[in-house]
Amino acid sequence: MPKSTSAQVGRPPKFSRAEIVAAAGRIVAAEGVARLTMRRLAREIGGTPMALYHHVRDKEELLLLLLDDHAERMPRPDLPDDPLDRIVTVAAAIRDGLADCPWIVEVLTADDLMSEAALWYVEHIVAAAVEAGLSPERAVHAYRAIWHYTAGDLIVRTAAARRRADDERPTRREEVFADLDAAAYPHLARVADRWEPLTGQDTYRRSLRALAAGLLAEG
Repeated sequence: MPKSTSAQVGRPPKFSRAEIVAAAGRIVAAEGVARLTMRRLAREIGGTPMALYHHVRDKEELLLLLLDDHAERMPRPDLPDDPLDRIVTVAAAIRDGLADCPWIVEVLTADDLMSEAALWYVEHIVAAAVEAGLSPERAVHAYRAIWHYTAGDLIVRTAAARRRADDERPTRREEVFADLDAAAYPHLARVADRWEPLTGQDTYRRSLRALAAGLLAEG
């Protein structure tokens, strides 16, 4: 007599933590962090919210898993000997590694979640600052300034790209600069017709180097 399979009827589908992380990543990439809920994730993987709780405690733990997964896949460049060059190299690697995942910047700028896998980058920036002569405390302040600059650059560029993709009409800024009062704003008027391409240039590394050099000089 064939073995009965009735005990398996209605058994919930099994899925791994890796599958959960991958599905959560698809949701935040397409819909944003706010749309990531246990119920939405359950629909994505064909399970139930209760089944998910066997793998992740809550949304915060899920976001930490996503952060760790992304940080572990980010490039870790060869590091130059010079402390300033090392800071620029590591900070640029952070920016390049986060450029295609703006939602991560949104999560990190809340300043309450930290991926342990990302501490490699923080450690090397702080270590380079100390090697350059800053105290450990000032080195932390230097890292914070560099991170704020990097995060700000990513946020502004992402928002601008989204605005251009969603609406081809001239921005309010473009309209203002097109009719700028040269008597009131003589310096801006000189570059008004080039403002958009000038501000659209990627000067991150050059500005980063100037920022980092100034921070190290304070030591």
